This record gives sequence, C-alpha cells and structure tokens, in this order.
Amino acid sequence: MKILAIDSSGMPASVAVLEDGLLTAEYTVHYQRTHSQTLLPMMDEVRTMLGLDLESVDAVAIAGGPGSFTGLRIGSATAKGIGMAIDRPLINVPTLEGMAYNFYGTDCIVAPMMDARRSQVFAGIYSFRDVAGKREEKGNEDTFGNREDPLEILMDQEPVDVKELCARLDALAKKLGRKVLLMGDGAVSYRSLIEENLTAVHSYAPAHLNEQKAGSVAARAMDLARVFGEEKMESAAQHRPVYLRVSQAERIRAEKENGKG
Repeated sequence: MKILAIDSSGMPASVAVLEDGLLTAEYTVHYQRTHSQTLLPMMDEVRTMLGLDLESVDAVAIAGGPGSFTGLRIGSATAKGIGMAIDRPLINVPTLEGMAYNFYGTDCIVAPMMDARRSQVFAGIYSFRDVAGKREEKGNEDTFGNREDPLEILMDQEPVDVKELCARLDALAKKLGRKVLLMGDGAVSYRSLIEENLTAVHSYAPAHLNEQKAGSVAARAMDLARVFGEEKMESAAQHRPVYLRVSQAERIRAEKENGKG
C-alpha cells in the first residue's frame, strides 16, 4: 500500500510518502512562511525527487485536527483536491495520534499537546500495546493475526486546561506504573505550569521528535487501514477537519452578539 501523507495542522508543514512499510520521502519545514506558500511546492519537490506518479497512490492521509484553523483548512483542501483528482480515498488521522506515533513502541505514557491559548491545550493521552509477540509471518508479509490496534487511547483528544491534564496524567501514571512523555508546542509553551502541577516522573520530547511529522501520520494511517479497513477511509467529498472548538473569530462574534442581547 502506498500512502501520501500531509500534515499542516500546526506550525510545521510536512509531506511524506510511505510504501509497504518503507518511508521513501519526508519533507518538513517549520519556518516563517504560511502553509499556502510551502505545502504544494514541497509536495511537488517530493513527487519530482521520487518520480512519483500520483495515480500509483492508494490513499491520501491527512492530519485532520485539531490544530490551526487555517492550517487544517489548507491541508484539507489540498488532500481533497488530490483525492478527487486521482479518485482515491482519504484517511483522516487525528493530529494527536499522528504525533504520538513519533514515539511508536515506547513504554511511556505519551501526552502530545498543542497550544490552544489561555492555559489550555488540545491534548490526548496514549500508550502502545506490546504487539511484537503477536506478529505472524505469512510469506513475505508481516501481519497481525488479531488485527489489534497498537495504539491504546487513554484519553481521546480534547481541549483541556493544563492543570486538569496534569491531574489526569498523574492518576494514569500511578495506575499504570509508567513514566510520562510530553511533547508538542503546548508542552513547550506551558512547561513552567506543567512543572508546578505534574508530580509523575516525566520527560520532554527532543526537538527532532517534538512536533508534527507527515511520516508519522502515514504510519498511523497505515495501521488504521490495516486494523479497521474501509471504516477509517472516506471520500474526498466526505472529508471534514476536526476543530474541537470554534475559532477565535467565531467566539468574539458570539460574545458581541450576547452582549447586545
């Protein structure tokens, strides 16, 4: 299976191609340009370097949210356009699940978080199941006989206050007897607040694994397709980003309207 993956949910713009378990390309840029300026040129560069025929792609994976409203819309429009053009399905990968895949196989509790302002983050809490012993060799393919999802969702992605998130992580770390691994720009922005409130043994992701990577989105999409099949696939026309909350502009408008009322 060949997957073209896109992630523009946060500050980095990232494009990757994953084919039959081999990451053939990943291009990530985190700099002072908008995704509308970088995403398509990056994708064209990857296509040129690989000699990639888009018709050979089996599915387009997109980091579907939460994240930046503008970034999600740009990524969504790009994925939908490609999916419609080549008549291929989209795999909507929750942004925080894709981020957790940066640390696939770790025995830590993984807590990716994106800065949502006002001492809040978009966060999820995950752990990885030990599926290595359940792998069955069939010819040249590695398959999981029980089709078990390697990612265990301990808390599905949601907007949450940083202090509340720390309390949940403390409870899970105590219950499971595991360390906590924090990642994402939310962990950077609110590190001092985390240090004041998180008592569990914890560490922070290094810079090269701290943010969104399209290669991880592709890997998560591959597992979603393997475990859940068509249930996790959608047409380009069906795809919608997952925002989790209304935009700041919508909040301000609602506040003004309530004030007038």
